[in-house]
Amino acid sequence: MISFESDYNNGMLPEILEALGKTNSDKTSGYGFDPYSESAKEKIRKAVDNENAEVFFLTGGTQTNTTVIDSVLMGCEGVICVETGHIEVHESGAVEAFGHKVITLPGKNSKLTTGTLSAYMDTFLADESHPHMVQPGMVYISMPTEFGMVYTREELAALYATCQKYDLRLFIDGARLGYGLVSAACDYDLPFLATHCDVFYIGGTKVGAMMGEAVVFSGMKAPKYFFTNVKRHGALLAKGRMLGIQFDTLFTDELYFKISRHAIAMATRIRSIFEKHGITIAYDSPTNQQFVVLSPDLYEALSQKVAFEIWERKSEHEIICRFVTSWATKEEELDELDHILQAYA
Repeated sequence: MISFESDYNNGMLPEILEALGKTNSDKTSGYGFDPYSESAKEKIRKAVDNENAEVFFLTGGTQTNTTVIDSVLMGCEGVICVETGHIEVHESGAVEAFGHKVITLPGKNSKLTTGTLSAYMDTFLADESHPHMVQPGMVYISMPTEFGMVYTREELAALYATCQKYDLRLFIDGARLGYGLVSAACDYDLPFLATHCDVFYIGGTKVGAMMGEAVVFSGMKAPKYFFTNVKRHGALLAKGRMLGIQFDTLFTDELYFKISRHAIAMATRIRSIFEKHGITIAYDSPTNQQFVVLSPDLYEALSQKVAFEIWERKSEHEIICRFVTSWATKEEELDELDHILQAYA
């Protein structure tokens, strides 16, 4: 069976596996206080073009989101995101578990607009009883979004300016950041993103690493005791060099972006395969997540030979399904998918 179930259904890049093997006998200090982690941090600072950026390595995406949000916000503050935001729909209430309400607003193509954010904040502040309410303290977006959409240069700049107007921190979830930045829909680079938010993270788990995310405080200083909070949230790896080695490898010779471009090329082809066979594209995603509409019969037949996810049962006749490519997707797998679909054309 071929799999397009997720972008973390493989182990890790061969280059990372090789680097971990070569350094396996080394003895270093733990918790990220090692030469490999320091090297990785320096490479990331160079990549974001900010020598003063503070970089931390955490174990996974959910831990990263909860740790950043909980560390930046006061106890009475909540975080704003769109109704389809990852922290709202796919993280088991982890943010609320640490005492911060997720305030959801309608999205447009799964993106938060400045108009929607401004309207909400104006209404909130005009309410004379707002001191008795959960106080908005942060805006959370993901790049790309849960539906694979990309914020444009203009949209991101406007959103950050609006956040600054209302004294809100902007946090960008970059679990799939590589795939977003190299897509044809993205008209900016990593340094631009870094200067148009307060904190973001570079995803490793879904972009070639075995595990790990790199949090970058680029528009603000890291909160006091952030490192301690990382441990408190269970996001600190004792053998920290394992994360440092992985990001040091990913940010050598632009490997992170090279493998991301491969995933986008595979996604472009998988989309063309579906279109060739008359299968409707559900969302116009320019990144490595492709969403299609299948009939129940086609879903049942295809799922016997291909691994993929149901995204939404739209009606009794339409099932929206997600197919994901990655650094590990092979041309031969796409050939096989094409061949399988021919039988149902």
